[in-house]
Amino acid sequence: MIPNYQQIMLPLLKFCLGGEISTKEIVTKLASYFALSDDEVSTLVPSGQMPLFQNRVSWAKTYLKQAGLIAYPSRSQINITDAGLEVLKQKPKEIDKDFLLQFQAFREFQTAKKNSKTDKEERLKEGNTNEERTPDENLSIAHRAINDALAADLLDRVRKSSPDFFEQLIIDLLLSMGYGGSIEDAGRTLGKSGDDGIDGVIDQDPLGVDQLYVQAKRYKEGNNIGSGAMRDFFGALNLKGAQKGIFFTTSSFSKSAIETAERLNIRIVLVDGLRLSKLMIRHNVGCREEEVLYLKKVDEDFFESSV
Repeated sequence: MIPNYQQIMLPLLKFCLGGEISTKEIVTKLASYFALSDDEVSTLVPSGQMPLFQNRVSWAKTYLKQAGLIAYPSRSQINITDAGLEVLKQKPKEIDKDFLLQFQAFREFQTAKKNSKTDKEERLKEGNTNEERTPDENLSIAHRAINDALAADLLDRVRKSSPDFFEQLIIDLLLSMGYGGSIEDAGRTLGKSGDDGIDGVIDQDPLGVDQLYVQAKRYKEGNNIGSGAMRDFFGALNLKGAQKGIFFTTSSFSKSAIETAERLNIRIVLVDGLRLSKLMIRHNVGCREEEVLYLKKVDEDFFESSV
């Protein structure tokens, strides 16, 4: 029987004790640990896009990563963290989502959602059991969970990227959103680090009728942008005679920074790490579509003349 992703967590963590290990190798070790047959290992998810067991291992990895028990030192590689070692010293009988809630990083990952009316309504729906929810509701909840996990993974990778990579990421994202015209034009205007407090300028439209000034800070989680940085950006925009700017960061903005931006007479859009990763998903930057599900319903008009 193929184990669920929560049953996989503890043995997966233990297999990381030997040092850095590849995802492929850990899938093989876990399949052997659970004594899975070749048929069980090759069983596909309902969409037929990937093996079910591999998918569940991937979700186990995601949750352990968000709790800070494992890390991804390089592409397709996993290693155990100090926090993970401490957990194994406790000799837990199992590791599941409830167990991971003791870690602040995982709690933040679970609650990192917008406080919109729609999201509040969805959270109320999530409080119901699977039997009480409609299939459409379950699908919506699952879709959001997948995107939340993807957003967290993207943000972690961006924070670990080089300054040049981060600069190119902002260019790619703005181009995907319709700014800047061509990649050549954007590349010439962005990345002017140290230019009077402006990291770059990009055309707001393909013709260059209007321009946006950009500030981008690749900071670690917890190293939040304060009001001082906001005033510096405002001063730089004033020197340029600009009326609008975008401030990107991979961390967050302090309350004072947000209040400062709102009081200024120049329009400054704030894009924190979570919003940045959501924009990357929406515009397919750093991620790609894996599968598309088409939901169909009866065409009432088609059958109208049949009765």
